[in-house]
Amino acid sequence: MCGIFAIFSSSLPEADLRKELIACSQKLRHRGPDWSGYKVIEADESKNIPHPHGIAHERLAIMDPESGEQPLVSADGSVVVAANGEIYNYKELYHELKDPYTPQTGSDCEVILPLYAEHGPTLDMVRNLRGMFSFILYDRDADLYFIARDHMGITPLYIGWGNDGSVYVASEMKSLIDECTKFQWFPPGHIYCNKGEKAGQFQRWYTPNWAPEMLPGGPLPKNHYQADVIRHAFERAVTRRMMSDVPWGVLLSGGLDSSLVAAVCARNISRRSTSFPKLHSFTIGLPGAPDLIAAKRVADQLGTIHHAYTYTLEEGADSIPDVIRCLETYDVTTIRASTPMYLMARKIKAMGIKMVISGEGADEVFGGYLYFHKAPNAQEFFDETVDKLSRLHMYDCLRCNKAMSAWGVEPRVPFLDADFLQVAMNLDPEEKMIRKGPNVSKADTRIEKWAIRKAFDTPEDPYLPDEILWRQKEQFSDGVGYGWVDHLKEIAEKEISDQMFATAKNRFPHNTPTTKEGYRYRMIFEQFFPGEAAERTVPGGKSIACSTERAMKWDESFSKRADPSGRSAGVHDSAYGDHFEADTKIAGEPPSKKAKN
Repeated sequence: MCGIFAIFSSSLPEADLRKELIACSQKLRHRGPDWSGYKVIEADESKNIPHPHGIAHERLAIMDPESGEQPLVSADGSVVVAANGEIYNYKELYHELKDPYTPQTGSDCEVILPLYAEHGPTLDMVRNLRGMFSFILYDRDADLYFIARDHMGITPLYIGWGNDGSVYVASEMKSLIDECTKFQWFPPGHIYCNKGEKAGQFQRWYTPNWAPEMLPGGPLPKNHYQADVIRHAFERAVTRRMMSDVPWGVLLSGGLDSSLVAAVCARNISRRSTSFPKLHSFTIGLPGAPDLIAAKRVADQLGTIHHAYTYTLEEGADSIPDVIRCLETYDVTTIRASTPMYLMARKIKAMGIKMVISGEGADEVFGGYLYFHKAPNAQEFFDETVDKLSRLHMYDCLRCNKAMSAWGVEPRVPFLDADFLQVAMNLDPEEKMIRKGPNVSKADTRIEKWAIRKAFDTPEDPYLPDEILWRQKEQFSDGVGYGWVDHLKEIAEKEISDQMFATAKNRFPHNTPTTKEGYRYRMIFEQFFPGEAAERTVPGGKSIACSTERAMKWDESFSKRADPSGRSAGVHDSAYGDHFEADTKIAGEPPSKKAKN
């Protein structure tokens, strides 16, 4: 993971532009501590370049550490590219080019140069890419800049505008806050170009058949359930992300999603040469946390070199301001979950690990959040998964990317692989719906994410222990230890008076906090990121861990719960009574295998 930054069409003299370019880019150096690169394109009226431009790159060296510095420049010097992320299919793309191209580096991102030469600044150019990426491209011959962001917004990207008409682009908001009068998220799955018929407009390049505009309300997918198809698609997504020239590992909470990632990685490694290093796995929690217990069980089963870290309530609380500064959000659930991840990332980096594979995205794809139990029909269920995916760049993608990148560690997320999404999201949503309760027989019972669990339920060659494969969903902020959330609430209760909270709407008329904890985070956020443009980059809060009014209609009680934790949704196994058998060996653990088929 790297940091990219650019200033286009600046009114500054070249020397001053370079100083500003460096100063702004340095604020991203935590994302790429291995090297810095800067390019200033001088104004030249004779070449129809009326204003100077600057492009910067802060590098985290994952692929080709020795020769992959950026910005990358074409052989004739006319095209400059700064990219953040990974292009997993770069080798295949080289082979598919009409004109042979000899790479000058081992960087996977260099493939953007010949793709641009072949396709130009088009939607099709970006549609060829498979990976997580955001990139900035400048073509000197046309005085053209071209910006793109990956399909889900796995990598963060912002765009801003200066008073002089200049355009700023940055991996994180902190590089724009003092420079731009207006800025916003660069929308996922879009491109932006200053030339052509749609100059200065965002254009969507990611238009999957299951939701072409990434909006709910479309026709329901109808593909029948095939366990082996889902399993093989996910295995391909995971192994594709094992591409690395530096030491790497997996994040392992002991929940279903991260455990499946670890299991596939471990299997793939076991098939390679015996000299291949063993897989490292990492987890964190308060002493005795559910995730620590479950992760150890998975690690023992898979034979990973496991690293379990603990933190105290005080250590977590002390880091909250730093977490908010790094994350650039005041969303309550995101901050709760990001703090232990932020602390863990520092430990991981200290070990010399620079890349990890993680399990984000499964809950959005398969309807794994506990409130999905209340979905009344397949259309509502499907629409909510689409909506959750469309907003993921403001929640879990942001949390995972920025919490890890704060310490120069790159996270990769196979559940959001574009090809895997084509398989999983085209599945008939009836196959994903939860079936539990007194009117459902044990034979017909299905817990959340049944479709992916069943795909890896291979008794003849098990991927995971049954108690992990069928463990009920825990939010990360809860799985690290229930005392964590309670402690954060207690701090807010002490720091935010009743009078302050009663007049919250006067201080924060936009996205008014609904809890004292939210008020406290909003105050901290405002210290680092003042102004309306900054506050509007954070989505509006809902009172339960769901993102839309749709889910509020599923159960009226959701709208009356102020706490966004999943444990407040009232749909843990205990809420269903004795009809649904639960295994209590792991805190919060769901059903025994008797209830899964």
